[in-house]
Amino acid sequence: MKNNTSAPACKDCLMGCKSIFNSLSEDELNKLTFDKNCNVYKKGSTIFHEGNRIHYFYCINSGIVKMYKTGIEGKDQIVAFAKPGDIIGYRSILSKEAACTTAKAIEDVTVCAIPSESLFQLVENNNKFTMDLMQLACRELGEANQFLTDIAQKSVRERLAEVLVKLKEIFNIDNDGFLRVSLTREELASLVGTATESVIRLLSEFKADKYIELNGRKVKILNEERLRKLSNYY
Repeated sequence: MKNNTSAPACKDCLMGCKSIFNSLSEDELNKLTFDKNCNVYKKGSTIFHEGNRIHYFYCINSGIVKMYKTGIEGKDQIVAFAKPGDIIGYRSILSKEAACTTAKAIEDVTVCAIPSESLFQLVENNNKFTMDLMQLACRELGEANQFLTDIAQKSVRERLAEVLVKLKEIFNIDNDGFLRVSLTREELASLVGTATESVIRLLSEFKADKYIELNGRKVKILNEERLRKLSNYY
């Protein structure tokens, strides 16, 4: 479910987070604010579906969105998360192809939808923005390639350790030291690329080894150095 809300000014968003729009001029930011519309999606709502044609790309104003692909047996594989300042859907716009992933809110999110024409205008007229966009796409491709390597070469235990460290890097921690993102065991299993039962068992082992602390869905990393060493992730 989504609800329309007043669109925040793009220049105001840039004050609170790192964004690809940092290279835009004031006039370009004002035009972007005029062109876009803003919606609030409740937790569990879908922003766009894999396989559908989309005519907007999206910038996350607040909250967290998960990006996932659905396998032939209906099993979801999370491929990325989007947090405030991140953009999603832009590759499908540029390639003029159907969306290659589904985007779903894992908590209440505010998302700005920007018409595809606005993206093409920025690409044509702002060289710095175009270069930043290319670098973003290359980073995401590199992360996808690294995931494939990890699936092939690392054990489930190693992959879970790496995922926990990466979640801390991406989302940081709250005032109590817990990760700022709260995932179900099924979502963690999807990130790791394994069965939910395996993740539940390994989390219990990590807790017993005092690598982490658990409080429901919340995870606190107690020994990051050990997790990094276990996963060979530095």
